[in-house]
Amino acid sequence: MDADAQAADLLQEYEAKIVALERMVGRQALEIEFLKGALKNAARPRSVTTSVIVGPPASPSQKDAD
Repeated sequence: MDADAQAADLLQEYEAKIVALERMVGRQALEIEFLKGALKNAARPRSVTTSVIVGPPASPSQKDAD
């Protein structure tokens, strides 16, 4: 009987931890969605390069390209 009571207590403890973790995951998911929206709507200066691939600036004339 004592083993059953301990098992039931342990099960309740695990269930409470699961509920707390699910709540945390939900809050984090909401935060991520909020930050994605904020990032999408954030003003970016025109001089900032938004491309992942960045190289040297284009040469203004053919002479400089050689």
